[in-house]
Amino acid sequence: MAKIPLQLQQAAEQIHKDGKAKMVRVKDLLSWFGAQRRGILVVREIRSALKKAKLVTVPDFEVAYIDQRIKLKAPQPDTIKSPVAKEIIIPEQGGADSINAAVVGGSVPDPAPRIGMLEAANTKPVSVKLDTPLTEAITVMALRGFSQLPVMGGERSVDGLISWRSIGNARMQNKTSCELVRDCLESVEIVNFDMHLFDAVRIIAEKDVVLVRDSDNKISGVVTTSDISVQFGTLSEPFLLLSEIENHIRRLIDGKFSLDELKAARNPNDADRKIENVANLTFGEYIRLLDTPKNWERLNYKLDRVECVKRLREVGRIRNDVMHFHPDGISPADLDLLRETRKFLQGL
Repeated sequence: MAKIPLQLQQAAEQIHKDGKAKMVRVKDLLSWFGAQRRGILVVREIRSALKKAKLVTVPDFEVAYIDQRIKLKAPQPDTIKSPVAKEIIIPEQGGADSINAAVVGGSVPDPAPRIGMLEAANTKPVSVKLDTPLTEAITVMALRGFSQLPVMGGERSVDGLISWRSIGNARMQNKTSCELVRDCLESVEIVNFDMHLFDAVRIIAEKDVVLVRDSDNKISGVVTTSDISVQFGTLSEPFLLLSEIENHIRRLIDGKFSLDELKAARNPNDADRKIENVANLTFGEYIRLLDTPKNWERLNYKLDRVECVKRLREVGRIRNDVMHFHPDGISPADLDLLRETRKFLQGL
């Protein structure tokens, strides 16, 4: 049974006593468990502790942005499901709102990455109103380096979007009046914060931009193709580093051991798996192979086996989190460790 951290235990006692939810940032909840990122083992530990404390988080702590404030509360019947809504905002001349929402079901939050986990989805958008002078909107876009601005009557009310494209299209159509934002309006798509990230990416690739609606029905952020490029660029480096590290390890091992020795490193729980060469071994099996003193000596490097294997175990831990994709990414310390290990192996 999971151990409940003191902070969570105290929160649970207060919540069950007065029946009121407690607000906490996701990153603070993680810190109670000595963690900075939502790795698979940390998530499992937190879920087990929440269950023991008879608490749930709203929204689910895996779906929420890491710096978002979420509610710790006692579970209520039929409150687990979280609908995923797709909305398309079609602007109408004259300023009238036209919001067509189609709720397409819901499910218990799962470990799948969600659009609401991204920083851009949780950065309050700069917006303009229908009757904002076009010159003012253009100035705001130019000063801030924006390609578009949401047009909103309030934090929950969206009229559409204005962009360099919509302005150009309006002027290209020789509109006689193009002085207000409403004269250059275009439609915009809104996605719920808990939409699967990869589903949202496909929409963003097509539309260039989406607005994100949070659990309180407020527009919480704007996500563009640029944001997605930066996010995936950040997430790709650990994958590339791990791939290179594994290739270096294979190079060190290849041609040094017999087939029987390679088979001896195979996980005993996977004895039926066919081993034909070093490429058939898992990362954990590389470590098992090199952790044997006589095997380490076969490499003929004047290096301490214990320290090197310890480093490989750390890499294996990071690899486990990276392979269970999460928009939180890995910590700066872990990224530095991968970079250092890659550089070390390059020098051998």
